[in-house]
Amino acid sequence: MILVTGGTGLVGAHLIYKLCKENQKVVALYRNANTQQTTKEIFDLYSATSLFDNIIWRQADITDIPALEIAFKDITHVYHAAAMVSFSPKDSEKLRKINIEGTSNIVNLCIANKIKKLCYVSSIATLSKKPGASIMDEDSEWNVEGDHSDYSLSKFGGEMEVWRGSQENLEMVIVNPGVIFGFGAWKVNTGKLFHKIKKGFKFYTTGVTGVVDVNDVTNAMITLMNSNIKNERFVLVNENYSFKDLFTLIAKKLGVKPPKHKIGKGITEVVWRINSFFSVISFGYLQIGLNKYSAKAAQKKRFYDGSKIKKSVDFNYTPFDMTIEKIASKLS
Repeated sequence: MILVTGGTGLVGAHLIYKLCKENQKVVALYRNANTQQTTKEIFDLYSATSLFDNIIWRQADITDIPALEIAFKDITHVYHAAAMVSFSPKDSEKLRKINIEGTSNIVNLCIANKIKKLCYVSSIATLSKKPGASIMDEDSEWNVEGDHSDYSLSKFGGEMEVWRGSQENLEMVIVNPGVIFGFGAWKVNTGKLFHKIKKGFKFYTTGVTGVVDVNDVTNAMITLMNSNIKNERFVLVNENYSFKDLFTLIAKKLGVKPPKHKIGKGITEVVWRINSFFSVISFGYLQIGLNKYSAKAAQKKRFYDGSKIKKSVDFNYTPFDMTIEKIASKLS
């Protein structure tokens, strides 16, 4: 059987749908019954309500070892997508506990239960630009001297736990997705962005980041898990978009006016210091609220190369305008 952590989030829910569609036996972790609603809504959007009943739910938190030990019963493969996303300094301890300690627990139980293969969902937030390079890829290793957010530090720490597992004979793959877009989970991350733009979001910043369809992420994960590839990581970025072009594309697909007012670096630097209400893009994910790191990310131009996966397995990215059009059509 296959275990999926984070099955009540955007990536995990879409992943479970695909696995169920392939008639795989899927065990999904949940903390309380209410968290299953996002997964059910995504299955409904796929018109696959009946498949939802095929999920085997086991209640466990990735920081709760006794509960995890029970959840691992009869598991052969693990997709670890559970994580906390926050750029608030007050969440630093919680980020480390969930993203590092929780991942360590998953790795240890994979080793103890002789799991055949683990797929870990990391982030482009763990990549650092090499001196003289303009584009980041799988070789863009962590810069220990860089000014990193607590979220970035926690995801890097999670990666280190997975690499440790590989040294203890655990076969694994890591994926580093860019900003993930998909329908469902409307109240968080990119789903919330669609709602804001539909209501008439007027601002954009000058930054650039990498984007990817959630279906491309899940297809890549499944393909890599079914392949002979092990102990490697893959950047999953379809295209690099300026925030202006990204917001404009979303507005176009929603049939509303695109944002027209540019917010420069000077303004964001001032605004995050006075804790403004502005909504901006943050590094790796879209998040509401402005602080030091999301302000920097809103203006930085970061470019990523996600072509390695296309050279390694049978895989192609979805044209991104089709991704946005599909999401817009599902938004009620």
